[in-house]
Amino acid sequence: MTTLTDATFASPRIADNRRLIRIWLYVIAAMVMALVVVGGATRLTESGLSITEWKPIHGVVPPLSDAEWQEEFDLYRQIPQYQQINRGMALSEFKVIYWWEWSHRFLARSVGLAFALPLLFFWVTGRIEPWLKPRLVGLLALGGLQGGIGWWMVASGLVERTDVSQYRLAVHLTMACLILTATLWIARGLVNRPAERAPTDHSYLVGFLLVAMVLVQIYLGGLVAGLNAGLSYNTWPLMDGQVIPSNLLAMTPTWRNFFENPMTVQFVHRLGAYALLTVAILHAIAARRIAPASHHARGATWLAVAVLAQAMIGITTLLMHVPIDAALTHQAGALVVLAGAVFHARGLFGRYPVPAAA
Repeated sequence: MTTLTDATFASPRIADNRRLIRIWLYVIAAMVMALVVVGGATRLTESGLSITEWKPIHGVVPPLSDAEWQEEFDLYRQIPQYQQINRGMALSEFKVIYWWEWSHRFLARSVGLAFALPLLFFWVTGRIEPWLKPRLVGLLALGGLQGGIGWWMVASGLVERTDVSQYRLAVHLTMACLILTATLWIARGLVNRPAERAPTDHSYLVGFLLVAMVLVQIYLGGLVAGLNAGLSYNTWPLMDGQVIPSNLLAMTPTWRNFFENPMTVQFVHRLGAYALLTVAILHAIAARRIAPASHHARGATWLAVAVLAQAMIGITTLLMHVPIDAALTHQAGALVVLAGAVFHARGLFGRYPVPAAA
């Protein structure tokens, strides 16, 4: 007879299986982070609309002949982005933006295979505990959904617009970050060592709050990117010469300003950064006062440092008028902060219960 406890593992085999699955999930998380950064580069180089068809299987193979390249180029020349912005583009220039988008899609497919094939192996060899199976299948389903969201985003820029909808871009980015969050959450719970008890009952709430705030801030960053809002109002700490700029609510109805007014969207993104940094620093101070030598306090401190560094990168990117290298560093920094927040919050709950001999 067995029971669920955190005391000891029933068998070294369970510990080994959890270690293998944890390493695999960390690899997936790293691939997702790389995918998001490549997606950011695709956005910044205006390459996302270069492939005008969704070919989940056939699209793995890029054009291999001059005729195939010309066919892809002809399809691109039919959409508004070419006709209104890139008219006269040479085939050689088209190839540059095509390779960015193709690389992004190829990496996305690679993540899917890197998840599905090991999942099948672990499943058929009996290495996955029953409670873990629906969680892993859920991650696979989220990945499939994300592929559909990606095409839904691209489709928004093929008919009437010269770029993709900022609404859909923000959803696509946030879904990728939710997948990263879920992957790291599960992996962090598969550690073999017991965790320290959270300093207070409120620690759990603050841990969840920090993860949620980072995700909201990333969503706002997606809106900023979708509206190219970072290319305007490139001063700090003032914005348009004011602490609170005028014309924040110039659009009607009012709610549109928070999604379609570049000034308002950038201003809210700034406020989100200030709020996140404040909560992270106060949380670190409280953790070090309550449990100064704990792993929890160290994690809270490092998280606050990461948020501060990310804020500084964001300000630098803004002041430099969003050069691509700084913008990608800022996007990568957001993922690092998110990973740190997830690790910190998940660590408060300890590992998943393990079967132990009665």
